[in-house]
Amino acid sequence: MTKKTTRRNFLITSAAVAGGIVGCAAINKNSQTKMASAQIPTTPTMPERLLGKTGVKVPLLGLGGAGRTPIDNSGQEKESVAILEAALSLGIRYFDTAASYGASEEHFGKVLPAYRKDVFLASKTGRRDRDGAWRELERSLKRLNTDYLDSWQLHHVSFMSTLDEIFGSQGAIKAMEEAKEQGIVKFSGITGHHEPDVIAEGLRRYPFDTTLISVNAADKHHPRPFSRTVLPVAQQKNVGVIGMKIPAYGKLLRPGVLNMKEAMGYVLSLAGVHCCIVATESVEMLQSNVRVAQGFQQLTQQDMAAIEQKTASVWRENTFFRAWT
Repeated sequence: MTKKTTRRNFLITSAAVAGGIVGCAAINKNSQTKMASAQIPTTPTMPERLLGKTGVKVPLLGLGGAGRTPIDNSGQEKESVAILEAALSLGIRYFDTAASYGASEEHFGKVLPAYRKDVFLASKTGRRDRDGAWRELERSLKRLNTDYLDSWQLHHVSFMSTLDEIFGSQGAIKAMEEAKEQGIVKFSGITGHHEPDVIAEGLRRYPFDTTLISVNAADKHHPRPFSRTVLPVAQQKNVGVIGMKIPAYGKLLRPGVLNMKEAMGYVLSLAGVHCCIVATESVEMLQSNVRVAQGFQQLTQQDMAAIEQKTASVWRENTFFRAWT
């Protein structure tokens, strides 16, 4: 039988392949963590919801670590730090990143460690094999300057064949289970923006704790909408749902289409969605998005239908990311 992977034996046997991966105890000891300067609110600044069966309460709005913003740009550390500190001060607690998001994990690792117990930190792996996933996990932990993740997610799962690979005898799900067993990862997740049937099937095959899916006001008009396919399965299994692509990289936020209040309000009013993440280009944009989340009120079916009607003629250009795999 294959010896079960632990962090210790994985790091020893994979040293040559991993190219310098070190244990997180050494990481935390040797890394220079930025001094805490953000003032975290002592009470919630926006409405919160339980993130499915995780039992963790999260604000309606979290911060996305990608999207061609300062956070994932290696040349904008100063701007990235300012955004992260502002997010903490504004009451954001859910922070989303991935191994493939440029400098995002490194920027998170300069600010968030000082507030680690107060935030929900999620990252992702795009590797489909156990050893590859382990290597990405260790690299993520090193970059993030932490010894655990609140959620570790299988990134951009787009095809049924990918699910078969992930759930194979040497698939990435093995690394996820081992990491959870060892307390390195609290919750498991699956993400996707390509094919909702694949994510729904993933939720049926495995008891994931969370799912991060693309869902916006234009999704309703797509021939295969995420909202209609994934949300019922997630609700049935009490999976925490995080919405992404809310404004379609800003394309929905045009005169005559939608504003952020409508775009975010629509997604947060969908049954089964617990929170959403939105990337930001500046502190000012972040402040504006937080104000929208603070003022959120559940939309009526009439309100939802009116927003859907506004996106009926522009849904194709606002679901362009569905072609990405």
